[in-house]
Amino acid sequence: MPEEKKSPQNQTPEPNGEVVVAPGDLQPTGEELMPGKPNIPPVLPVLPLRGTVAFPGTVMPLGVGRPNSRRMLDESLPQSKMIALLTQRDEDIEEPGADDLYTIGCAAVVLKLVRQPDETVSIIVHCLRRIRVKKFLQLKPYPRIELQTLDEIPGGGKRFEAAEAQVRDQARQLIELSPNAPEQAVTILMNIEGPSALSDFLTSNLNLDVQQKQDLLEELDVAKRLRRVHQHVSTQLEIAKLQQKIQSDVQATISDSQRRYYLREQLKAIQKELGESEDPGDQAVEQLRERLEKANPPEKVMTEAQRELKRLASIPPASPEYSLILTYLELLADLPWNKRSDDNLDLERARKILDRDHFDLDKVKRRLIEYLAVRKLNPEGRGPILCLVGPPGVGKTSLGQSVADALGRQFARMSLGGIRDEAEVRGHRRTYIGAMPGRIIQEIRRAGTNNPVMMLDEVDKLGTDFRGDPSSALLEVLDPRQNNAFVDRYLDVPFDLSQVLFIATANYIGNVPPALQDRMEVITIPGYTDHDKAQIARRYLVPRQLKENGLKKSHVKWALPAIHKTINDYTREAGVRELERQVGSVCRGIAAEVATHKRNNKKWNVDPATVRRLLGPEKYTREIESRAQLPGVVTGLAYTPVGGEILFIEATSYPGKGKVTLTGQIGDVMKESATAAMSLFKSRAVSIKYDETKLNDLDIHIHVPAGAVPKDGPSAGIAMYTAIASLLLGKPVKKHLAMTGEVTLRGLVLPIGGVKEKTLAAQRAGIQTVLLPKKNESDLEEIDPVVRKKLKFVLVETVDEVLHQALGLRR
Repeated sequence: MPEEKKSPQNQTPEPNGEVVVAPGDLQPTGEELMPGKPNIPPVLPVLPLRGTVAFPGTVMPLGVGRPNSRRMLDESLPQSKMIALLTQRDEDIEEPGADDLYTIGCAAVVLKLVRQPDETVSIIVHCLRRIRVKKFLQLKPYPRIELQTLDEIPGGGKRFEAAEAQVRDQARQLIELSPNAPEQAVTILMNIEGPSALSDFLTSNLNLDVQQKQDLLEELDVAKRLRRVHQHVSTQLEIAKLQQKIQSDVQATISDSQRRYYLREQLKAIQKELGESEDPGDQAVEQLRERLEKANPPEKVMTEAQRELKRLASIPPASPEYSLILTYLELLADLPWNKRSDDNLDLERARKILDRDHFDLDKVKRRLIEYLAVRKLNPEGRGPILCLVGPPGVGKTSLGQSVADALGRQFARMSLGGIRDEAEVRGHRRTYIGAMPGRIIQEIRRAGTNNPVMMLDEVDKLGTDFRGDPSSALLEVLDPRQNNAFVDRYLDVPFDLSQVLFIATANYIGNVPPALQDRMEVITIPGYTDHDKAQIARRYLVPRQLKENGLKKSHVKWALPAIHKTINDYTREAGVRELERQVGSVCRGIAAEVATHKRNNKKWNVDPATVRRLLGPEKYTREIESRAQLPGVVTGLAYTPVGGEILFIEATSYPGKGKVTLTGQIGDVMKESATAAMSLFKSRAVSIKYDETKLNDLDIHIHVPAGAVPKDGPSAGIAMYTAIASLLLGKPVKKHLAMTGEVTLRGLVLPIGGVKEKTLAAQRAGIQTVLLPKKNESDLEEIDPVVRKKLKFVLVETVDEVLHQALGLRR
């Protein structure tokens, strides 16, 4: 049991938990040890204190539970009733050493000792003087010290006397404001003589931590100690006054609320007797009832609404619950339970609107026209759930507004990027403060119809944390078999989402959970060709940027070569966002010259030279000619969430012991492809007329540039094999040739994905010939005709065919 202050039965605690004990109040009980007033000896045993500090002049009870401390009392008290009290620095230490005790404490005389039935000992001590530890004479079984008594530095002067009087007065006010203070506390305070005794008495009873009390114990200058005690007393007095004021205000508020309630009830009774109009609360209930009847929700919803209306009518408007119920009922009344937009099923009109707003995207447009045709034949059919997957900037998000215009429906957009809280989809329960419905119900409320086109943007960027998994919450929303009775947690009644046309967008379908993919019809939108970009810039981007920058079409004319230069030399993307930014930069440059009257009345013809002057040096150049002319360098093709990219694979050799090094921040799958390619080359070295013994004296280093970009996947297998063969045979790869395909240890070339995106990247980079696996032949039908016309596709089944096409080796 730790040494701590214990309150005897005849003592009353102060408000802060300290015990005030007057020596005259002590009654002899138990084993009496009443000494006289001996001088303090130079050597004393130590009783360590935990969580409290002893001050001279105070009488305090202590519980002694540690065996070593009880042994100290048993051995020391028969010879001398004097002990030293030192406070521990860390009260969790059971057997404190010299460094664990403060060096300044109090010498005290034991006035009373009582043995408890549980073998603990309770003592009452009278603290006499401050002491300082000169040295520890022993630590086991209990500490014993050689000490030095400390003399105080007395204060004086009128200022000091005034401070003492003010401290005493503030302490009296603090005791009077403390509801649990004993009656004799003020009497004891006023009878204390001397500023030193006053400061020690107040410090021992103030609500301070151990370190603050120890600092005041170690302060020997009485004037300084009194000033510091004065500060603490003043602070706690202000807190006590503020607490009393708050308590008074709360009581007054409660009383005022009760008075208002009684007066309001009386006013209701008087108005009822006079036959006057009802109060505003009743009017609000009636208005809500009318709105709900007009909304005509399903029977279950109306039953719940009627129940809440009865509760609302019985609750005073001043009640916090009144506003919660009112907000809930307003939501029920605002939701479009039976209000829907009439679909415009004119297929020709819809096709014109889609062609007006977006170039190409034939697959998406065909699917939407098919949906309209089905709606025309079966008006009660469920809406499809589409997922448009493609790189940024190809028009996925803007397509949703065009679809809504074509159908004649309202459009709602819900951005899912970065959402981590499941309640964003399902809503919060109404038991929480600040609860609100989920985003889907909110968007339908804003749309005003129950069949809008709802765009779920960036569905592949949903997050997950301790608040739940939003993608799992979307499973019910996007399931046509379940969403006809979607229950939002705030709404707590089913709402029919089956008529909503959901269109989700994503950059990379791999980040979408499989269960969610299974509920959507995925439509892939590849990147645009240079021809497509030029048409989009001519039809949409240039007119929009001219308008935004205050230029007239009649004054500024973009030549087609200028558009192509912007595409080829200043952008390298699958979409057209960067292209629009560059077109906007040129238009802003022209606007600046027009505004400064350099060519105010002249017509502008934007040609490649104008683009070069306004945009500066070219940002992108084709690296095929400069990088792929040396042995060991091969151009590969890669698929990324933002479209296809070309990938250079470089190999070099140097004297060594047959070690293979892989660099370029490549993933495990790509590393395995490199290892398989190296093993395959060794196994086929004889057939391609290479002395495999030379490999024992060479180290090979394979590097994939752009080392800051992570890369992975098996499709670079044949490119790595070709790079190794090209290096060791000393033959460079043919110009303007790229390849993609997975390689096996038997020399077969396996199919890969992302063919359309990879071929677009090859066409942008100036590639003329692409080697593809034979089993990807069916994917060629999906490639844009313009790209098929510009590229030569060679289908290969084995690595021998790859080396024949790339290096000119005989099969």
